[in-house]
Amino acid sequence: MMHHLLEQILQEKQDEVARLKKLMPVNEGNDLPPLRDFKASIFVPAKISLIAEIKFASPSAGIIREPSDPIHIGRIYEEAGAAAVSLLTDKRFFQGDPAQLPRLKRAISLPILRKDFIIDEVQVREAFFYGADAILLIARILSHQQLKELICMCRELGMAAMTEIHDKDDLEKAIAGGAEIIGINNRDLDSFKVDIGTTFALAPLVPQNHIVVSESGIGNGGDIRSLKPTGIHAVLVGSALMKSKEPAAKTAEIVKAGEI
Repeated sequence: MMHHLLEQILQEKQDEVARLKKLMPVNEGNDLPPLRDFKASIFVPAKISLIAEIKFASPSAGIIREPSDPIHIGRIYEEAGAAAVSLLTDKRFFQGDPAQLPRLKRAISLPILRKDFIIDEVQVREAFFYGADAILLIARILSHQQLKELICMCRELGMAAMTEIHDKDDLEKAIAGGAEIIGINNRDLDSFKVDIGTTFALAPLVPQNHIVVSESGIGNGGDIRSLKPTGIHAVLVGSALMKSKEPAAKTAEIVKAGEI
């Protein structure tokens, strides 16, 4: 059964989509840097790359860090060696804002993943207009057809899509939908519990020609080293970096641990 928080989030997204369809944002892309290759940035042989996330709050953790300028944090991540930056853009539940995407795009040179609950093509167009190089698609909240269509739209626009899974059914849906980048979420969206063992269970099942990312519950270099036998290509880390009093040092620690 779907967690009540996820139900609330998806209802909010339906409302957002309805508003967006009436009033799409002005195309911010005119003076934005061109699209960057998210896939190539996170797929480096003999390395576990870091996708460093900017998020100020979450429904399960509350306020993680007092909201501040994402540009400052993005620059810290870039200087510390992250391969890409993930920006949480949900306003109500994660204290994010899609309008920060173009500002961040101009301020750093890393590819940017827009992380949100994307359920409609209008959100994909919004991400593209705002300069996102990649978007997150959550297999659990999309039908087979929706996922396939959204991945196809990303491809047409030149953006990457990271398809998030949590179990074998999600994985089958992702592969059938044409996913190339698979994000294994260690958080169960039905219970919001985190178990890093999810990556150990699912990573070996992902076909060879896919990029695999582990998400949620990764807090330090030791976690990265423990994940090396799974053969993953990248990790997405948010809370551990945002909670840290020394985010530059914490980012550098995780980057260094990923250098196999």
